[in-house]
Amino acid sequence: MVSICCGVAGAQRARQTVETNSARALTIISEPNAVVWIDEIRRGTTDAAGNLAGVRVSPGVHTLHVRANGFKESSTTVPSTQRGGVRVRLLRTTDQAELAFQQAETARETAKDDPARQGAADLYRQALKLRPALAAAHVGLARVLLDLNDTNSALAEIDAARRTRPVYPEASAVEGRIYRETGQTDEAIGAFNRSIRESRGFQPEAHVGIGRVYEEKGQYDLAAREFQIAINQLSDTEPIIYQLLGAAYEKSGNNREAIAAYESYLRLAPSGSLAPAVKSILDQLKSQQPE
Repeated sequence: MVSICCGVAGAQRARQTVETNSARALTIISEPNAVVWIDEIRRGTTDAAGNLAGVRVSPGVHTLHVRANGFKESSTTVPSTQRGGVRVRLLRTTDQAELAFQQAETARETAKDDPARQGAADLYRQALKLRPALAAAHVGLARVLLDLNDTNSALAEIDAARRTRPVYPEASAVEGRIYRETGQTDEAIGAFNRSIRESRGFQPEAHVGIGRVYEEKGQYDLAAREFQIAINQLSDTEPIIYQLLGAAYEKSGNNREAIAAYESYLRLAPSGSLAPAVKSILDQLKSQQPE
């Protein structure tokens, strides 16, 4: 199973190099604080003016989803010729299942402790009581249950999501996370690979997951490769992956590349929670570099 993963990753890396070189930039214009997905991959949140700039996408047609609290989620197609601004108008909603789901997502993403996570889980269950076939709510509940270390229930929610949507890359990626965190390495790699296949190669969460598996196995060069694929796919929207990449390079003895990765983390997240530790590591690595 690992050898299959390596082959998939190598092919995707080559394709990503081509796609990155010919990518185009979009600005999504919608409601303030709206969450934006491209091809079911979260790409960021609009600012107070309702803009999310610098969203880089590869050539071809893409699916754009936008969701803001209190509004009906919108799904539209971005044509291959589209560049610049993409305006997405959202309509207010009174759909109680959708509103409960939105509240659950916000609660999960802002939760800092287990009581808050349990509150998010209750909101997901409320949404599912109103609409049992809401697959995204099953996946959101699986994520929060994983954070609560209830892995059996988390897997049950993934199964429920897949009953509604048999091909669901995000569900497969979360399943991989559950298996990885419970030490079931082969099952984790299988789920991450399925996620990559289901998404036709573009699934940064799965690539990060495979990278973490390699890291835990001490295969730091392979881990770095997977982290770099995820970075290319996300176009610098997730600084934490640069920290993972830097650590993988550092453990493999490639200090020059580790320094570059850590510097990228600090460029993107100068006030991030890991910034003090990264700065300390960076100073130490630079002091070890030859003049």
